[in-house]
Amino acid sequence: MPWETAYGFFWRWNRAGVVTYIRDQLRRAIRTGKGCCPHPVTLIVDSQSVKGASTVGRNSRGYDAAKKINGRKRHITGDWLGLPVMITVTPADIQDRDAARDVFWRLRLTQPQITQVRADRGYAGDRVDWARERLWLSLRIVSRPKGVKGFVVPPRRWRVERTIGWCMNARRNARDYERLSQHSEAHLNWALIAMMTRRLTRKNARASMWTKRPGPDQVL
Repeated sequence: MPWETAYGFFWRWNRAGVVTYIRDQLRRAIRTGKGCCPHPVTLIVDSQSVKGASTVGRNSRGYDAAKKINGRKRHITGDWLGLPVMITVTPADIQDRDAARDVFWRLRLTQPQITQVRADRGYAGDRVDWARERLWLSLRIVSRPKGVKGFVVPPRRWRVERTIGWCMNARRNARDYERLSQHSEAHLNWALIAMMTRRLTRKNARASMWTKRPGPDQVL
């Protein structure tokens, strides 16, 4: 197939919302198969900075001083299973709390049933009050346990970090090559679509993990 044909389908499907529609339908199928409500009410958000290739324009890239990365930042929102709900790509120099305004507005418009979002301290500050007063959204900050050194698995928040790892399994996502941020979002969505499709069609014993009922400590 000529690359122009493949790119044409990629561009048209993404612009028409077909990619996000497929992603959302797969997420609902997995959630209902596990005995959960098809629409999550509690979400987890985290970000990841990745290097941008020379094809990424200056107007859509930035320098993340904390991570020492020149490129873009991915804000990924998922449910307690780690299944994607929304992906937003911004220049890497935009702070998490600044990007949160757009991320949470979009969440409220596209997922009106959402009541709570869990995030790290990068989303803290006045965004907690802003989300509660403007969006009627409870933003809960999950911090590292006090006095603990070294690597720590953050409670519940590790689920969206696992989602980021799933995205990176697609080697093309190890770096951002796209001129348009929305095309970067589409590539991340396609990687997670492939993951969810494999989960739904897997026939070995491990597939049963998606049909067990959630425990009392798990967020729905």
